[in-house]
Amino acid sequence: MVGCAHAPPTPEVDSKVSKLAPLPKTERQEQVDTLHGVAVQDPYRWLEDVESPKVQAWMQARDTHARAHLGGLKDRDALFSRYKQLLYVESRSAPKKKGDRLFFEVKPADQEKSIYYWQAEGGEPKVLLDPNTMSADGSVSVHAVIPSPDGRKVAYMEQANNADESTLRVLSVDSGEVSTIDTIEHLRYTRPSWTPKADGFYYTWLPSDPKIASTERMAFAEVRYHALGTAASKDKTVRAKTGDATRWQGAELSEDGRFLVLTISRGWSEQDVYIMQPGDKDAAWAPLAVGTKSNYQVIAHEGVLYVATNHEAPRWKVFRVEAGKLQREHWTQIIAEDDSAVLEHMTVVGGKLGLTYLHNASSKLMLHKLDGTLERQVKLPTLGTSSGLTGAAKDDVAYFTFSSFNYPTKIYQTSITNGETSLFAEVKVPVKSEDFVVEQVFYPSKDGTKVSMFLVYDKKLQDAQGSLSKTGEHPVMMFAYGGFNIPLTPSFSAWIIPWLERGGVYAMPNLRGGGEYGEAWHQAGMLGNKQNVFDDHQAAVRWLQTSGYTRPGRTVVRGRSNGGLLMGAAMTQAPELFAAVICGVPLLDMLRYHLFGVGRAWIPEYGSAEDPEQFGWLHAYSPYHQVKAGVEYPAMLMLSADTDDRVDPMHARKFVAAIEHANAGGAVNLLRIEKNSGHGGSDMRTSYAARMADMVAFALDQTR
Repeated sequence: MVGCAHAPPTPEVDSKVSKLAPLPKTERQEQVDTLHGVAVQDPYRWLEDVESPKVQAWMQARDTHARAHLGGLKDRDALFSRYKQLLYVESRSAPKKKGDRLFFEVKPADQEKSIYYWQAEGGEPKVLLDPNTMSADGSVSVHAVIPSPDGRKVAYMEQANNADESTLRVLSVDSGEVSTIDTIEHLRYTRPSWTPKADGFYYTWLPSDPKIASTERMAFAEVRYHALGTAASKDKTVRAKTGDATRWQGAELSEDGRFLVLTISRGWSEQDVYIMQPGDKDAAWAPLAVGTKSNYQVIAHEGVLYVATNHEAPRWKVFRVEAGKLQREHWTQIIAEDDSAVLEHMTVVGGKLGLTYLHNASSKLMLHKLDGTLERQVKLPTLGTSSGLTGAAKDDVAYFTFSSFNYPTKIYQTSITNGETSLFAEVKVPVKSEDFVVEQVFYPSKDGTKVSMFLVYDKKLQDAQGSLSKTGEHPVMMFAYGGFNIPLTPSFSAWIIPWLERGGVYAMPNLRGGGEYGEAWHQAGMLGNKQNVFDDHQAAVRWLQTSGYTRPGRTVVRGRSNGGLLMGAAMTQAPELFAAVICGVPLLDMLRYHLFGVGRAWIPEYGSAEDPEQFGWLHAYSPYHQVKAGVEYPAMLMLSADTDDRVDPMHARKFVAAIEHANAGGAVNLLRIEKNSGHGGSDMRTSYAARMADMVAFALDQTR
């Protein structure tokens, strides 16, 4: 559906309780499983079958009801207008040089999606790919646009409904023609890696055989080589399947084509790395790091491997490894672990090592010589987030982005040789950055662990000492995640601005399970330690409330995906702390999540109900199973997507039904389903603006 994708407003619903006609109660069925001697009820199992007309009708009724309620909120239309002002602005990426050509993307102020361009040296920009023209309803998306080393061809991933399933295509830059024979369908999570001669690429292949269960497809993933001009069915397998759906493999060829680096990952804490030299007569995989249960980043440059790892160093360190001496005893440490910062990313640019660190969840850029000697720190404007240095291994010119909560994205150009830096491009957003304050605080969790949290608010809310005033009445919106080694850092997002402009406070804690403080921080919030994440989150809310900033009736929490699981835990473990919960594309049935889609890949992070010990962890917090009848639950806005092929929407459906049945209070319980949308949501600006307007209008209504 094009445009706002929003139902026409109904008569005003300016209250915390919907005045719309109530929906019919959801049918409960007798379904009891016995798992490891424990009887587990699952009365909404029938809602797992999305193909059922009965389930489709149930979804349609709830989506229609939710949109009618949200459309009637008094702030909603004004918010939608403001979001359009904030989102419909021009932005561009830093250029990538391949051969004698530059490649970059521009999102025009009047278009829904970015347009990809190329430009010959001294010439004018020309359109390479325009996703805005690829479908009438905007449902076709383009990602991972990767030019060949000579700049003559481009490989890209095309996706329907912004879903994970994708088709790899190859386009001739000069003619604009897309090759039919070089098209490879039914891929996921792969980035083609070109050969230096641009005559082929390596990629991760997945089977499309319908006889293979979706939960097992990852077990059949192979690394293959595709020679241009040949059918994909003839592609050579260079690394066979692992046979394990919890493992994922991918390979990247070095810039000079000498080294092919294979990484086999199990979850987000374990990687095995192998090296092959494809040009050798007897090319074979040689182990670089196997069985260490650690993570690695490997860059090959001028015959040497630069290896960053968190093995025996939770905050990472860097080694130099000679090609003929891959055994660990031959590695030479060149950069030690930093006790105060976590290494996020390493690259070779301009003949130097560019390192991106996180210090207290904010970016720090460092430049080292290839022997590890520190050259300098690249100065950043303030507390915020940088993409790190990007550029060619031998070019002096490099780029980096920077943004913060109140600092829209800017791209800087810098010289690796002399450090001279200038503004290359910026996103001009209609917002007065100086009106807002960004502050970092630390609070104790339930077990005494110190956790950091960012607070963002309008300067008008400051007290005489320049801190957030303790009125006890500030409406607070908290966003959190806590998992998969993913850090939450201060970066600009248009969605928080209207909340701040209306006197709201935005809070973002750095919970255990994330990547803000290294692998030890991650492991403290995964598997049997997952309750720490929920405790950190609840402690953040309690700290804000007991410190005098806000109260439960003025507190809204928001999370999506793994953060949606966090929202389910918040809802069921401490419902008294919140006025409302906004839960997006979540995991909520933790006893069956691994039976859907790519769920088995997350077993290393969560565990599996098939294991007796792990069943105990999961059952103890699984939000769907912890919903209790007779409890007054806070208001909930559940945000789901109709074509989410990463986290099955059955989680959202079943949890909404369970809350509907159990809730003893009159709080609203809404299920909003995004059309033509995958796990990340639609990539159309108008759809995003509509979703954010609904979300913030809901939060404002519930905190009045």
